[in-house]
Amino acid sequence: MPALVNYSGDDELYSGGSFCSADLGLMLSLGHAEVYCPPRKRSRISGPFVVEDRSKGPSLDDLPDECLFEILRRLPGGRERGAASCLSKRWLMLLSSVRSSEICRSKSYTNLNDSTMISKDEDLEVECDGYLTRCVEGKKATDVRLAAIAVGTSTRGGLGKLSVRGSNSVRGITNVGLSAIAHGCPSLRVLSLWNVPCIGDEGLLEVARECRSLEKLDLSHCPSISNKGLVAIAENCPSLTSLTIESCPNIGNEGLQAIGRCCNKLQSLTIKDCPLVGDQGIASILSSGASMLTKVELHGLNITDFSLAVIGHYGKQITNLCLSSLRNVSQKGFWVMGNAKGLQSLVSLTITLCWGATDVGLEAVGKGCPNLKRMCIRKCCIVSDCGIVAFAKEAGSLECLNLEECNRITQIGILNAVSNCRKLKSLSLVKCMGIKDLALQTSLLYPCESLRSLSIRSCPGFGSTSLAMIGKLCPKLHKLDLSGLCGITDAGLLPLLESCEGLVKVNLSDCLNLTDQVVLSLAARHGETLELLNLDGCRKVTDASLVAIADNCSLLNDLDVSKCAITDSGVAALSRGVQVNLQVLSLSGCSMVSNKSVPSLKKLGECLLGLNLQHCSISCSSVELLVEDLWRCDIFS
Repeated sequence: MPALVNYSGDDELYSGGSFCSADLGLMLSLGHAEVYCPPRKRSRISGPFVVEDRSKGPSLDDLPDECLFEILRRLPGGRERGAASCLSKRWLMLLSSVRSSEICRSKSYTNLNDSTMISKDEDLEVECDGYLTRCVEGKKATDVRLAAIAVGTSTRGGLGKLSVRGSNSVRGITNVGLSAIAHGCPSLRVLSLWNVPCIGDEGLLEVARECRSLEKLDLSHCPSISNKGLVAIAENCPSLTSLTIESCPNIGNEGLQAIGRCCNKLQSLTIKDCPLVGDQGIASILSSGASMLTKVELHGLNITDFSLAVIGHYGKQITNLCLSSLRNVSQKGFWVMGNAKGLQSLVSLTITLCWGATDVGLEAVGKGCPNLKRMCIRKCCIVSDCGIVAFAKEAGSLECLNLEECNRITQIGILNAVSNCRKLKSLSLVKCMGIKDLALQTSLLYPCESLRSLSIRSCPGFGSTSLAMIGKLCPKLHKLDLSGLCGITDAGLLPLLESCEGLVKVNLSDCLNLTDQVVLSLAARHGETLELLNLDGCRKVTDASLVAIADNCSLLNDLDVSKCAITDSGVAALSRGVQVNLQVLSLSGCSMVSNKSVPSLKKLGECLLGLNLQHCSISCSSVELLVEDLWRCDIFS
């Protein structure tokens, strides 16, 4: 026993100290490994540092891209390719470069009668008909994201529509990402690229080669795309029906000429702010023998009277035409366009900020477009009363007339135009500063009984006298919008309300001088038909109006009394009313509406879908209770 106690082991010195039984067991289990145990007085943990002696085994990542590409394209199904794409960015980008035609599919995999495959029907290859839609915006717009979309949608119905809005400022979309979409999504039919400066002709060339079924192309703020890319699209995508090009400084006549030669199915053409586009490009598309264009929009282009002459002569199929900011087009261009007699199918015409739009040109357009139903003239400062009246007399099919910022047009022109348009259904005046509140003789004018919608907005010169004259000519209005007319009073509006038969929608927002008398008359005469009433900003409207609305307006579904003199009593009266269809109620800015209105709002909330309580005197806790009780209703506070 003493000998055993005094035994000190071998004569050799072990610097690691003594082993306990746990250390020994761990050491033996390591096999061929070097074990290092740091010096210690007592062994407290059994965790030595282990340094493996084995060399690292071979990996697929050591293979060059060419070999790995051949492996990846032989993966049998979409699930396998999707799983492989998650391993690394390199694998994802390689998989996205595999064209659909390059994927090797074994017969055993495509045999739908195989029992194993039937048990995994979710992994079967689906015919790529382009069912899916993807939209990538802002920071999420990267090449990696597009590559993932290409791989993920290739076997799940196919990508049919892709929209890219903006690009990541650090890792933005380039030709690599667009090429991945082209390779993996041959079923792509709609492509929209907005504000992607790093995508150029190379990416668009890949789309043209692979996506032969492309039907709609929208390029906006793409400075790196030139005629080369557009020519490739024209030559390889004969099914193109819609083309939109906006703010692309390197696209010009050559690209449009190719579209005119090759894309005989083109139906919609929109070109905005492209400085290189001129008469040659526009004329080549419009004059092509098989032109099927029905919609044309030209904005901010360096075209002349020649292009408008071509439109007037060859635009036999055009139904919708928009001309905007064409500063090189003169009166002659509009005159020739109208007298060419080619726009027989034109239904809608919009002219904005065109110096050539004069009285003479407008009359010619009226003569040359017998089927024109909608006319919109914006910011054409040369058009006067003579032009608008002459146009109204010639355009016998006109149903809708919109005039915005046409400051040479007065109430004389408006009244005569309305009197001469026998089929006019809608009239809209916006910011026409030439209108003055003058009394005029209207006994010789014919009433326009077809007019159903009247909108006069932000025309400061339009007052009660003008409104009374309009009222005599429009006895069958259904929709009335007088928002922003600070000059009208009860005396001017009441005759109009009395002459109309059944108003459905009324907007009187920011008519500061109107009082309860107008609302009482409106509720009494039109309560059975009224569905929408906007009194936002009518500060003289009080609880008396809500009482009248509650008693008479049974069909009302949208009511806005924001910033009116409404109190809790008015809300209570409304909750006891006859209207059962009220879905939207706005009390924003009604500071006299307090917590006392909560029970009334709960009762109204049984049918409400939207409730605006911003800037009211209702506490946050009360609003929270309303949110809990009115779970169907969106509450803004």
